[in-house]
Amino acid sequence: MKISIITVTYNSIKYIKDCLASVKSQSYLDIEHIIVDGASNDGTLSLIESKREQFATIITKPDKGVYHAMNKGIEVAKGEIVGFLNSDDFYATNEVLSSVAKTFSEDKDLEACYSDLIYVDPVDVFRVKRYVKPGIFNLGDFSKGWCPPHPTFFVKRSVYERHGKFNVDKDFDLGSDAELMMRFLEVKKINVKYVPEIWVKFRVGGISNKSYKNILKQNFAILKALKKYNLKTNYIYFFFNKLIIKVKEFF
Repeated sequence: MKISIITVTYNSIKYIKDCLASVKSQSYLDIEHIIVDGASNDGTLSLIESKREQFATIITKPDKGVYHAMNKGIEVAKGEIVGFLNSDDFYATNEVLSSVAKTFSEDKDLEACYSDLIYVDPVDVFRVKRYVKPGIFNLGDFSKGWCPPHPTFFVKRSVYERHGKFNVDKDFDLGSDAELMMRFLEVKKINVKYVPEIWVKFRVGGISNKSYKNILKQNFAILKALKKYNLKTNYIYFFFNKLIIKVKEFF
């Protein structure tokens, strides 16, 4: 069972070494690592080329944003399972992809799985800032402000083929990953499983959470997606639950 890992990069020289090393160190061997770079000019490409034998595919050209780049990765992926690892982030252990493969192999009807993620200090990655523990998905959870952490979300490639890739409409912008997972889980009702393990360490300061403005923008994009799919919610209830979820993550 081949697993395709897609990493989107753009001027990622500061932290990408950790990302690449964490994929290479996985005990599970049937992996293809795909790099989609938006024409970096800070040395990222030179570093990637110096490790050329590590990657199945390298795409280097300007793109229309991170989700457009992710779609390009899906289009060339050959693995039965597809996952994404941000260039700033890395797997928590070298057994993560073994656990992913085991989860799918134990249930032939399974179409997706996800797990826990921890936010860490950008420099001191042993310093945990938040612990995202999503728990088991139930229909209606997205209307309550729930969403699994996308870097831990692994999906069969056939699901993308049947139900589509990331929506790059500007209305969804920073919420395109949430829109996709909402579409798969709430609308298409694919067979998904929660695995109570930490799979990804996520450096604080990503695009979607680097400012309150972006956090709000992301949440309003999620509300637009709920409206698009006729999934009823109450704005006050949605944001109140979001706040409760975030507070729990700090403790």
